[in-house]
Amino acid sequence: MKSSEMKARATGVGVLLLRLLLLLHPALLAARSALSTPPPAGAQRRYTPDWPSLDSRPLPGWFDEAKFGVFLHWGVFSVPAWGSEWFWWHWKGEGRPQYQRFMSDNYPPGFSYADFGPQFTTRFFHPDSWADLFQAAGAKYVVLTTKHHEGYTNWPSPVSWNWNSVDVGPHRDLVGELGAAIRKRYKPDLIWSDGEWESPDTYWNATYFLSWLYNDSPVKDVVVVNDRWGQNCSCHHGGYYNCQDKFKPKSLPDHKWEMCTSIDKYSWGYRRNMVMSDITTEFEIISELIQTVSLGGNYLLNVGPTKDGLIVPIFQERLLAVGKWLSINGEAIYASKPWRVQLENNMTSVWYTSKGSTVYAIFLNWPENGVLSLKSPITTSTTQIVMLGIQKDLKWSTDPVEGLLILLPQLPPSALPAEFAWTVKLTGVK
Repeated sequence: MKSSEMKARATGVGVLLLRLLLLLHPALLAARSALSTPPPAGAQRRYTPDWPSLDSRPLPGWFDEAKFGVFLHWGVFSVPAWGSEWFWWHWKGEGRPQYQRFMSDNYPPGFSYADFGPQFTTRFFHPDSWADLFQAAGAKYVVLTTKHHEGYTNWPSPVSWNWNSVDVGPHRDLVGELGAAIRKRYKPDLIWSDGEWESPDTYWNATYFLSWLYNDSPVKDVVVVNDRWGQNCSCHHGGYYNCQDKFKPKSLPDHKWEMCTSIDKYSWGYRRNMVMSDITTEFEIISELIQTVSLGGNYLLNVGPTKDGLIVPIFQERLLAVGKWLSINGEAIYASKPWRVQLENNMTSVWYTSKGSTVYAIFLNWPENGVLSLKSPITTSTTQIVMLGIQKDLKWSTDPVEGLLILLPQLPPSALPAEFAWTVKLTGVK
């Protein structure tokens, strides 16, 4: 997403907004409706264009409940599909030799970056198919690059004449089409800002934009924003915090946050030169999701579609693996809260989440002896333990040294309710 400052067309165009098209599970619709109910006349708080006021706005509750979203990096950079989505800057801005060679080997002399535009056809883009995939992945929101740092907009922006998806390339309003497909299923909005690092928030008029967004916009009661609004804003101001790409805190933050990462470890946009070792494994993705949610964060997982509008099979496979896991273990993820302990300090890599008095222990390694040892939960006379996907009480005991000992189901791997990680649900514990 971010490289050295990209000049070219992107500079000076304005804050780079990556707009959310939200996937919201039907079970959360009631909560969303409550959040969207306008306050009584005269009771609406007005936010002034300064950080103390803007930062005091409560984060709409749907975002914390959602937990998992899909990120999409899609634009003219999907045409060369080589190196990364920063192709233009690496080729022309920095003049990297490998990019120069790629162009001389594959394109005629005098070929410019703008010449890639007509090849961004999106001819196989079917927004309903994308929306179905994201729903099957268990995602509750979707963030599309409406305008990446190359300046090309995926909608007919009046300020990017002749460098947008209606004037050049597909001749389609890609944001509008995907937005319509997503909103057949789901509702609220998010603005994911990026590319702010060259100038302070005063240059971007960020606080004035946010005060309008919170006070007078059509989505003022449900909209969520991130923290990239100018130099030194990241991890300090805004709605929730991204802090930096692939941010992983070592302990529980005191502010709502989001980890954004990509299935392709080295690029956010699709690239033809990726190899299998560049692809994040299913276990790595699910492990990161669990760790992120245990520490109070949301997990935003990126895929890069092709210039034709396809999501390649390896990316689909990864997304569907997450969806399959969440179909069993989602109770421990969606709408959960961090527990008093986040990580069990033992060799089984156990992460905790909670809902009210219910505690979920998610373990990443199956104990060889079939007994899960937990030292953090304190049992009571009402303690009950089940494994998600197997609705049967598990036998347990306590030990002065080992703590709570849970006898796991004696099943072959093929009969286990999920792959990669498993969840025990504990009630009646402290």
